[in-house]
Amino acid sequence: MTDTRQQLIAHIAAEAVFHGDFTLTSGKKATYYVDLRKVSLDHRVAPLIGQVMLDLIADIPDVTAVGGMTMGADPVAAAILHQGAARGAAYDAFVVRKEPKDHGRGKQVEGPDLAGKRVVVLEDTSTTGGSPLAAIDALLKVGAIIAGVAVVVDRNTGAREVIEAAGYPYYAAIGLEDLGLN
Repeated sequence: MTDTRQQLIAHIAAEAVFHGDFTLTSGKKATYYVDLRKVSLDHRVAPLIGQVMLDLIADIPDVTAVGGMTMGADPVAAAILHQGAARGAAYDAFVVRKEPKDHGRGKQVEGPDLAGKRVVVLEDTSTTGGSPLAAIDALLKVGAIIAGVAVVVDRNTGAREVIEAAGYPYYAAIGLEDLGLN
């Protein structure tokens, strides 16, 4: 395990894991909640997320852009974009809205033109795989090619199986066991 990954795990465990009774986006109940925005928007931790996620997706060929459903994927995509630039890698970022805008150009996917481009769909914390699949639906409509789905924290609650059953590779940087939550 890299020192950077270990530092990221320590920050998430100390600052982004909350215990109690929670209802997840999926409607499922949980006794803990991983609120990754507590760290993905933190100046100390965002660069770590970018570095760990860059390492995670490094072997996926010909990826030109990363992003996913707004809001969770946005800081992760920005971290990858900036840390990638620092390493000399050229990853653009994109944002997928829940619905197309009802004004302006009416876009659902914001950022560079993704037609014919290989992209990685991001998620901060995965539970059911629903958010990445929703992002994939929107991305396919604009002609993007889905190279995979990459998540920072996998809750081990079926997202991997759902994403892989849909035909997409699934990559997770950190699992529950890493956070002492298994």
